Amino acid sequence: MANIWRFLWGPIADTTLSLKKWYLIGLISTILTLIALCLLPYNSKQTTLLFLLVFLSQVAATLIMLPIGGIMAHRIKEEEKGKAGGWFQAGNLGGTGIGGGIGLLLATHYNIVVAAIVVSIIMLFCCWPLYKIKDVLVDKNIKLLKQLKQVGTDLLDMIKIPIALFVICLVLMPPGSGAAANLWSAVGNDWHVSVTMIAFTTGIINGLLSAAGSVVGGWICDKWNVFSGYFFACVSCAAVTIVMALCNYTPTVFIVGVLVYAFAVGLCYAAFSATLLFAIGKKSASTKYALLSSFGNIPVVYMTFFEGKLHDAFNSKIMLLFESFAGLLFITIAIIVIKQMKRKNLVHPQIDN
Repeated sequence: MANIWRFLWGPIADTTLSLKKWYLIGLISTILTLIALCLLPYNSKQTTLLFLLVFLSQVAATLIMLPIGGIMAHRIKEEEKGKAGGWFQAGNLGGTGIGGGIGLLLATHYNIVVAAIVVSIIMLFCCWPLYKIKDVLVDKNIKLLKQLKQVGTDLLDMIKIPIALFVICLVLMPPGSGAAANLWSAVGNDWHVSVTMIAFTTGIINGLLSAAGSVVGGWICDKWNVFSGYFFACVSCAAVTIVMALCNYTPTVFIVGVLVYAFAVGLCYAAFSATLLFAIGKKSASTKYALLSSFGNIPVVYMTFFEGKLHDAFNSKIMLLFESFAGLLFITIAIIVIKQMKRKNLVHPQIDN
């Protein structure tokens, strides 16, 4: 919920404090909510408190993501935004697998409080790049209401640009959503995989391969262009699910397939970030990045829902083929559209001051 609606508080980052300060606020808030989750005792009657704390922790996490999007838009050269998007998603996907794995390992062998403290210390070390980056400041001479109006104007201006509108449509489509990754733990039994092997396959190693895929995906987007990189990544993801659907349902197929899929999802997420940076320009960058990245979470939600329903109604084969062919269909449409836009000279980055 927080990831889908984070664009609502995106304008705060663009109109109040500097982006570095918002990053620190988000980081400290994330740490405090994490520690609160681990320290407070819970029972079945306290689910509302648990829900509230988890939601607040995710809002806090979005306050980390928003300024990063703004900083990348302002401080990264156009020809290096693919690489930046790749490393950004390497941290995002790799951090989920590696950080989650470390937390689970510490909680299992020690206790949940030790896990929270260690993970919080690791997160604090993420601040060090801020000293190497020039901050993005807000013009204090402009009143807040006027700044908010300007943010709204910038959003409307972005939507009027054909390539930005195309990118919005693109990120709302199924390709590259990586929805199957949300279901591996639930459907692993179809491949006769043990619970331990599922946890091992979908945990730290999965995060590392996703991170590696993100770095490679960013490099591809810079080497080719963001749309070629995006289409290649989405087709790669679809190819993996087709092969998994058609192969025998054995533990080996599951392990190899899930890990290759993780790499392909990393490619997709890197291309996704690079495409957003291509489209948003620099004005109100945090808000624009928040809006478009929020849209990018919508396919993850609806594809996970539909794939889960298809698995329950039929089997894993139908689920995987649905993801594959939905992705290939919409990528084909997108390629046709982008070719037409190139003929009309409508494909160029939105660069503003």
